[in-house]
Amino acid sequence: MTENLVVRRAEGLVEQAVADTRVILLNGARQAGKSTLARQVARRHDASWRSFDNPQTRSAATFDPIDFVRADQMIVIDEVQRVPDILLPIKLQVDENPRPGSFLLTGSARVMGLKHVTDTLPGRVETIELWPFSQGEIDGAPDDFVDSVLTDPLALRPTSELTKHDYVERVCRGGFPDAVFRPEGRRSVFLRNYVADLVNREATQVAEIQRTPQMRTLIQLLAAQVGGLLVPANLAQTTGLSKTTVSKYLAVLHEVFLIKIIPAWSRGATARAVKTPKLAFVDSGLAAQVAGHDSRSLLRADALLGGLLENFVAMELARQTSWSTTDAEVFHYRTKDGVEVDIVLQDRRGAVVGIEVKASSTVVSADFSGLRHLATRLGSDFLAGIVLYTGPETLSFGPNLRAMPVSALWQTQTARREHSP
Repeated sequence: MTENLVVRRAEGLVEQAVADTRVILLNGARQAGKSTLARQVARRHDASWRSFDNPQTRSAATFDPIDFVRADQMIVIDEVQRVPDILLPIKLQVDENPRPGSFLLTGSARVMGLKHVTDTLPGRVETIELWPFSQGEIDGAPDDFVDSVLTDPLALRPTSELTKHDYVERVCRGGFPDAVFRPEGRRSVFLRNYVADLVNREATQVAEIQRTPQMRTLIQLLAAQVGGLLVPANLAQTTGLSKTTVSKYLAVLHEVFLIKIIPAWSRGATARAVKTPKLAFVDSGLAAQVAGHDSRSLLRADALLGGLLENFVAMELARQTSWSTTDAEVFHYRTKDGVEVDIVLQDRRGAVVGIEVKASSTVVSADFSGLRHLATRLGSDFLAGIVLYTGPETLSFGPNLRAMPVSALWQTQTARREHSP
C-alpha cells in the first residue's frame, strides 16, 4: 500500500466545499498529506498550482499580489502561511468575482489564528483540518464509531482478533504517511527528524522562538505526560521557563498541530468539576518516539502504555468528529474528588457517551466507577459508558455499560437510520 492509494475522509469534504465556498483552507500538521490531497483536487478541477515552498513563487506573490491571485480557474496555494499577506488580495479577488471554488489553500499552521494575519476572510472561507491517517484510512475500514455510538450505542457488539501487541504496534506507528509505510527503524528516523524540523523551521516561522533547546525540553516533558492535565505553572517549574514563556510555547505547538488541547467537560453549576484541560499529541507515534518508547518497552509495562493508548483513542475520535454526520465534541471529565472519565463524547443535543481506555486485555467492574458516576449525574442524557480495552469481545457490565475492543473505533459501521444531528 502507498499513500496515494489511501482514500482520505477529508477529500469528500473538500469537494463539497469547492461546490459552494469561495475559499477552502486545508489546514493540518506538516507531512500529513495536505499537498498530496490538494494536488488530487487540483488535477480534477484543472487548477493552477502554486507553492510557497518555492522562493521564486513567494517573491512573485510579494512583488505583485493582486496579479498573483488573478485567474479564471481555481488557484491552489500550498503552504499559504509563508506569505500570510496574500489573504487580503484573495479577499479582494473573491469579493470581485464570488465564484465557488476560487481558491484552495493549504497550511501547516493554523493560518487564520496567526497574530500577523491582517484579514481572516470572514464568511468567505471554510477550514477543513487534515489529520495524519486514521486507522480506518490505513486499513480501508469504516471509521464510523462516533456516528454509531451516538446513534445506538447498545446495539454495538464488535469483536476483534487484534492482540495487545497489535495495538502497541499501531500506537507506535501513528498515522503520518511517511511513517506508516516505513519499517520501524526508518520510521524512528523520520519521527526524530520531524520534531527537529518542527522546532527549527515551523515554530520559528509562527513565532519568534529564541530558546529552541528549551522548547525541545518542553516537548519531551509533554510527551512523557500525555493523557495528563495541562498545567502551565507546573511545566514552568519543571523546565525553568517562566509561565508566560511556557504558555507562549504551548500556543505555538498547538498552532503547528503538534499537540491538541482536550477541554474539560462540565454541565450546569458544579463546584466539584476540574476545569483544567488535558494534553494530547496529534500523533501517537510521535508522542511515543519523543518519550523514548518503542513497541518492546511499551509491552513490558501497562503503566507506560496507558497514557499513550488513551492519547491514541482520543485522537482517533477527534479525527472522526471532523467528518462524522453527528456534530460531536471530545472532552474529558475529572472532579476534585478524583472521579474521572478519560473521554466524554457529546453531541450538540447534549447526549453523552463516556469512554474509559484500558491497556489491559481484561476488564473488571471497578473500571466502570467513573462511568457510573457520570450516568448518575446525567440521567437520560447518558447514552452509554464504554471501556475500550485490548481484549477481543464486547461484554456487558450493566444496562448501559459495555467493554469493547479498541478496534471498534475503526471497524464499526453505522446502520444508517434516521437520528437527530
